[in-house]
Amino acid sequence: MDTFGEPGEAFAAHFGSEPAMLVRAPGRVNLIGEHTDYNDGFVLPMAIDRATLVVARPRSDQMVRVYSTSMQAEDQFSLETLERSQTHPWSNYIRGMLKSMLARDLHIQGADLLITGDLPVGGGLSSSASLAIGVGYTFQLLNDLNLLGEELALLAQGAEQSFVGTQCGIMDQFVVTLGRAGHAMLLDCRDLSYRTIPLPTEARVVVCDSGVRHELVASAYNERREACHEAVRRLRTRLPKLMALRDLTPAQLQEHADLLTGKLLPRVRHVVTEISRTVHAAAAMEQDDLAGFGQLMNASHASLRDDYEVSIPELDTLVELACALPGCYGSRMTGGGFGGSTVSLVAHDAVPAFATELRAGYQAHTGREAHTLVCTPAEGVRLIAIA
Repeated sequence: MDTFGEPGEAFAAHFGSEPAMLVRAPGRVNLIGEHTDYNDGFVLPMAIDRATLVVARPRSDQMVRVYSTSMQAEDQFSLETLERSQTHPWSNYIRGMLKSMLARDLHIQGADLLITGDLPVGGGLSSSASLAIGVGYTFQLLNDLNLLGEELALLAQGAEQSFVGTQCGIMDQFVVTLGRAGHAMLLDCRDLSYRTIPLPTEARVVVCDSGVRHELVASAYNERREACHEAVRRLRTRLPKLMALRDLTPAQLQEHADLLTGKLLPRVRHVVTEISRTVHAAAAMEQDDLAGFGQLMNASHASLRDDYEVSIPELDTLVELACALPGCYGSRMTGGGFGGSTVSLVAHDAVPAFATELRAGYQAHTGREAHTLVCTPAEGVRLIAIA
């Protein structure tokens, strides 16, 4: 039990038996490349040193019992009749992941699960993908299944799309599964090829939680995705080889802008320019060009605010305050939008003062309390302890 620590003790206290394994699934922060993943574009996320922990013990039947310490709530269900829960919506990420695995004809047995960790829920750090991947990997180990990391990520994405109802891209699940310590990941969301890029040691990534919670399923996230699909449909009347907004050049956008009426033009402009910014940001990071990287972060936020319209005043305030502080190379909102967190690239020596002044300035401007996290790039999902 010593190897399981407090999570193991909590499991034993709740379920009255000793746990069999402990799995850690990190959250993620996206450094740049927002709302590009479902347009076949590029993203530059990293797994972080805040995580969901899944403590588990197998069962001999088809029942799954789950207790969440953050929700202080329990749910139980049978693998034979997996349906959405109206009373425990947090459990739908677990139910959906397991249903996704069963749909692949993977044989799994029931289990008792305790969900805990230090990843804030709703803060834009992908607590949902962390939960789904953590549970999926736990069941993979409990049932001795042979799954590649890419397969696990795709199963979790399918669960969130078909079961939970968020038409998300693949970025969150992919980096939560395959992230590498000390590195960010440039991921091509079209073919899932990727390369890891060392984070310069002279800078730190600071995440600031605005305290404004979002609910992606109920937000305009799906509307933005539909707008992108509609834009592709219209553009293909003149550009029949266009498969996704990834394929649209800035020159083509300008030439065919008349097809994109209303809000479609600024929506598409964001995606096209953000894909370009992400590729250039990865190159800047590889060259230790922190100032260049920061400028691209700032431009990304302006585009998300003005063209894609997924920011909110609280996030805008945090970005403005951050960019005015010494040692800050750049700052932007991160995640789907409508709440959550910002991410800033800050000189190592400036981090303590930066975090203190950012929180104080935010409270003075909004009356809200912000929370800062200095994030270290972490490994993807992994087994921590086994009985």
